[in-house]
Amino acid sequence: MSTESRNSLSRRDVISGVSLLAASQVLGAQSGEPLRILVTTGFDPKELEQLTKAAVGRKVEIIVAKGRDDLRAKLPQAEVLYGAITAAEMDSAPKLKWIQAAGAGMEGFDKKVLASPITVTNMARVFAPGIADTAMGLLLCISRGISTYYMPQFYKRQWKEVGTIKSPDHIELAGRTMGIVGMGGIGSEIAKRAHYGFGMKVWATDPKPMPKPDYVEILREPGWFPEMAKQVDVLVSAAPHTAKTERMFNEEIFRSMKKGSIFIAMSRGKLFDDMALVKVLKEGHLRGAGLDVFPMEPIPSTHPIFDCTNVVMTPHTSGWGVERQERLVAHFAENIRRYTLGEPLLAVVDRTTGY
Repeated sequence: MSTESRNSLSRRDVISGVSLLAASQVLGAQSGEPLRILVTTGFDPKELEQLTKAAVGRKVEIIVAKGRDDLRAKLPQAEVLYGAITAAEMDSAPKLKWIQAAGAGMEGFDKKVLASPITVTNMARVFAPGIADTAMGLLLCISRGISTYYMPQFYKRQWKEVGTIKSPDHIELAGRTMGIVGMGGIGSEIAKRAHYGFGMKVWATDPKPMPKPDYVEILREPGWFPEMAKQVDVLVSAAPHTAKTERMFNEEIFRSMKKGSIFIAMSRGKLFDDMALVKVLKEGHLRGAGLDVFPMEPIPSTHPIFDCTNVVMTPHTSGWGVERQERLVAHFAENIRRYTLGEPLLAVVDRTTGY
């Protein structure tokens, strides 16, 4: 595609799936040219077959790149890319019209590519069910004393009760309030589990106008976040990483939270100040924290977070699972189907927000 042609593609055209993108697909189909999809990950044969059969009216040729050098060599053939490229590599991809990102978070994506007229879609909502399950698991480990009291005992081959039948060492979630920052796929799935599964009240903030779901009691704009943080029993980080959200969970916010409340981080580690979190955890201001993400990954073994006995962590694996891969392939296949029909693609990344 020429630079002039790419520059004529508006955001409205990308989202609606018409105009230049649809016209170019029709021309490709009429000329008998196969849809060449370059993938940078190891789909198994059954998954490749599912992707190939998803196209309507066009033969599909999936090209597998083995390493970065191979990717660059094969870019000139690609109309669709699964993965990511740099701005410098765009010149080697004259036919490229659509990039399907392999992940949901876009903060590591080349900003110049994201700003280009190439359509970019991501895996928004695909990983959310597993992440939400993990969030509730981390929360229960803290609220019921499992990670703080009983797992350490298990490793010592001990069986000792902690506290008394009416001491606050174990708390129930029903009737308590969870505050969620970010009501995208992750936040929405966590909210459903918290409300319907555990009887919690859910408050939330999100920058996008949206109708308030039945399982959320209060939904407001991001400016309400500091006030919300002061009142909830559980505070959840589920927002994307942007310039506005980086380190939004800082010492001021942590100290404003109710004594004995819980912090859960599930989206991106750079949203919270790790040293500030360590400080309030060691002081006992927070009951605990459940973390699937961290500002630096992997976490250095010398980091003081490992000295906090009221923390339970998973190594950014909350979205993993068999079902996750099935959804990922199905999502990509559905977008291939839509692409060949000129229909709107799922999860088109907004160039203005970056997600």
